[in-house]
This record gives sequence, structure tokens and C-alpha cells, in this order.
Amino acid sequence: MGVRRADFAGSWYPGTESECRAMIESFSDVSVPCPSFKRGVSGGIVPHAGWYYSGQIAFNVIKCLKHGISPDIFVIFGRHLHPGSSNYIMKEGYWSTPMGELEIDSYMAERLISEFSFTVETSSRYEQDNTIELQLPFIKYLFPDVKILPVGAPPKSSSIRIGERVQEIAEETGKKIFIIGSTDLTHYGYNYGYIPKGTGKKAVEWVRNENDKRMIDRILAMDTEGIISESLKSSNACCSGAVAAAVAALKKMGAVKGEKLIYRTSYDVMPNDSFVGYAGIVFGKE
Repeated sequence: MGVRRADFAGSWYPGTESECRAMIESFSDVSVPCPSFKRGVSGGIVPHAGWYYSGQIAFNVIKCLKHGISPDIFVIFGRHLHPGSSNYIMKEGYWSTPMGELEIDSYMAERLISEFSFTVETSSRYEQDNTIELQLPFIKYLFPDVKILPVGAPPKSSSIRIGERVQEIAEETGKKIFIIGSTDLTHYGYNYGYIPKGTGKKAVEWVRNENDKRMIDRILAMDTEGIISESLKSSNACCSGAVAAAVAALKKMGAVKGEKLIYRTSYDVMPNDSFVGYAGIVFGKE
């Protein structure tokens, strides 16, 4: 079946187990309180920039899922796709991390492939993808024995149904699953060809208080169709299909509410006229 490489290890995040553990523990040392949901946290939305910029946010979201329940499968929706893109999935094998390998859940993958059209990637034939890979060391650290299901979901309504089917199949088979959707928010500045409000602090405030806020509000409201339409209109989420699929699955799981855990931009870490917004959001059952 083979093992997919950790392509971004040593660049976007540390390349060795000891270095990963040290950085993860530094994130844990400054962790923020998890929201209190009576029936626990069932999933979240995470950013996927290099760990220096957004690793603490992503780790804190995934850490909030560790509340005494051991999942069988950790489903990660991600990928930079457009409305005309294919769905993507890896159906077997392993994905390497500096913390060790994570096994793909083949049964869930095969069930989805039987119902939807996918571009199927293998351990040796795939497109490099940071949106999912950057979450895997966190998952391996917190849930060392879990299987994973990596799914690329484009920004279109069919992704919502894929998310729903993930939970329905899990329920049919008695599998416990956790769900995350991976996206960054507004990519602003000359580096990204997007400067509707010029440059400087006024542009940063517009991204924080208006453009990113509109997307975050849609996510917190669990508005799956609105998440996709808002991103296509306002360029404020690079992977809205992944977010919509994750939210759809979480709604099927019984999640009724989202809470923003952390929000910041890369400007807060390293001021620059080109910057990106990041949000960590968790969902729970009440």
C-alpha cells in the first residue's frame, strides 16, 4: 500500500519528532480554554499556514477534541480547489509524519468512492497538499492510534452531501469520528493580487473586522451553502468547500453551535502589506 511522504516537514513545520514535540508542547503551554459543551466538542475548523504563523491555532482546536472519547477515524477535509475541481481522496496506505505514520481508513474511503466521483491519490501518485498535511502531526500526537480519512472538497454543493455521508456511514458502521475542515481566510495584498482597500493598517482592520468576520459569522452559524457563496463572492476562505463539508458532517453528528477559539492574521506575527487571516473554531453538542 505504501507510505505517502511528509512533503512539508522541515520547511512549513519541524522535520524531526523531537522538534515537532517541542513545538507542539510550546503551543500547549499557551493553550486557550476550550468552550464548554455539555455533550463535548465534535470537530472544528483549522488554518494551515506554516506552524510559525498558525500552528498554535490549529493545535488548540484539535486539542479541544481530546475530551475522553477515542475516535476510530479522524476525517480531514481540505485542499485548494475551485468550483470546477474534482473531489480528491486517498483510499489506502499510510501518510507519514515526523511523529510516525497514520493509516488511511480504507472502508470509509471505498464507501465514498462508490457513491461519488473522486480523483483517487496513492502514496506515490498525488499532488502536494499543505492543507491536510500540516494537521497530521497534531493528530498523531494527540490520537496516536487513530485512522485518518483525507478528503479534498471543492466549493460546490456536492461537497456538503459528501460531508453528510461521512457521518451517515460512520453511524451505520458504529465508528466514532472527529471532523475538521482546513482553510485560511482572506489572502490580502500584492502577493495575492487582492487589494480592494489599499495597503496599511486600514486594510488590515478591514480584513479583520469586515471581510474575515463575514466568513467567520457564516461558519459559526453553520450555514453550509452560505460558507461557499460568501467565499466565492468575497475571497475570504481559500478552502470553503472543505469548511462546508466539515460543517455538514458536524450538523449530522448533532453539533448545534460553533465558537471562535482564536483569530489572528499573519500581520500580527510579522507585519507586511501582504497577509492572511486565520481562525480556529470548534463545534459542539448542547
